[in-house]
Amino acid sequence: MLQPKSVQHDFSLVIRTDFSDEISWKQICSMIQKSQTPEDFRALVECVSDKKYSGIKAGDIRSILPAESRREFVFLVDSVTISQDNHALLVVDTTESVRTFRVIPSEVWSVENNLRLGNMDFSDFLDAVNEDGEFLGF
Repeated sequence: MLQPKSVQHDFSLVIRTDFSDEISWKQICSMIQKSQTPEDFRALVECVSDKKYSGIKAGDIRSILPAESRREFVFLVDSVTISQDNHALLVVDTTESVRTFRVIPSEVWSVENNLRLGNMDFSDFLDAVNEDGEFLGF
């Protein structure tokens, strides 16, 4: 079971599933945590790096979350995230059948804030992705 270190249950999870590039992992987490809007909106995330999650796929996420988890989405740093120049993370809906899209690190705050607070739902972001399935911002 996934047991984040944070006691902040409001924090969203960024789960590392690819361990091929330590430098990229640290850069991605840093980009997410440093990005913010002029109004000071920022992502409230916890970056989870544990090799027991190596290779976890979107369809496996619900099986690693505690049964009582209220997390409706997670972010994955997978092999695609690591290998792409824009480091787009995979956003996984944990409430229904596996729905996913990708988001660039500088826009994680938008997805995280709006989904966590219920301002928007997963479908709103699915409707806003580009032809590559990536959310680049509104």
